[in-house]
Amino acid sequence: MAPAPHVDLPQRLVRAQGADSPWLAELPELVRKSLTRWELTVERVVTPGGRGSLVVLVRRADGTPAALKLRATGAEAEAAALTRWNGHGAVRLLDAAPETGALLLERLHAEISLRSLPEAKANLEAASALRRLWVPPAPSGGGHPFTTVAEHTARAVDGIRAHVPEEARPLAEEALELRSALLADAPEDLLLHGDFRQGAVLSADPGRAHWLVVGPDPLVGERAYDLARLVRDRLHDLGATSGASSLTRRRVRKLADSLEVDRDRLRGWSLYRAVESGARHIAAGDRADGEMLLEFAGWL
Repeated sequence: MAPAPHVDLPQRLVRAQGADSPWLAELPELVRKSLTRWELTVERVVTPGGRGSLVVLVRRADGTPAALKLRATGAEAEAAALTRWNGHGAVRLLDAAPETGALLLERLHAEISLRSLPEAKANLEAASALRRLWVPPAPSGGGHPFTTVAEHTARAVDGIRAHVPEEARPLAEEALELRSALLADAPEDLLLHGDFRQGAVLSADPGRAHWLVVGPDPLVGERAYDLARLVRDRLHDLGATSGASSLTRRRVRKLADSLEVDRDRLRGWSLYRAVESGARHIAAGDRADGEMLLEFAGWL
């Protein structure tokens, strides 16, 4: 048996998972098994990488480039979504062993995302990329394996109430009321990316769409929920400008109109998602970013 390759774990991943994470301890063996299974050779680890997965650039036996991704959780759902999209607007899934968290993906240019473009151009390209992903979750209206927005957001309700500071309590209650109202009359059930932002859209090789989406945490629900994460992209830059509140509302209008999404529904989900993320950051000890997310929600 070949020894497990040496893998330098990105510090962002170690901080997010915790240095004593059992999954991190297993990663070298998981990498070795994946390399053996698909006859891959390692080039390098992608850094800084994500908080819930390790991505290793590899070569297949015939010399073609690929990317090996190992997820701590959620590999089954990502594999199912990528299979459903079948390379249309998203990275192509080449093979998968979701029981081990391993996905073999086509190689994109991880160093070139939409964040490398000016904001107006990036949002235009982001809207185009996102539009291609919004399809029924299964052909012909059949069953699907994906979590719904209603189920996913229900898990956050207690955390919002527990971790939003007292001074922001009215904002938290507004977010929860908006969630209930939006779910009560949801207009559609489409396959969503779930964590869509400019950094999740990477440059591809010639012969494919110029920009392709990666890293879904797929859900089933309405388009406004998916678009809401994009509204707060480049948040620190936005917060450093004068008139951040008016700029935020303008973003909502422009993004909603560009994708024919109801402005009020986009505003509502943007507010809810910012409050939910703010509560989660505060719970994890990241109070500065948590409070900035709550401030953003207040601009809406």
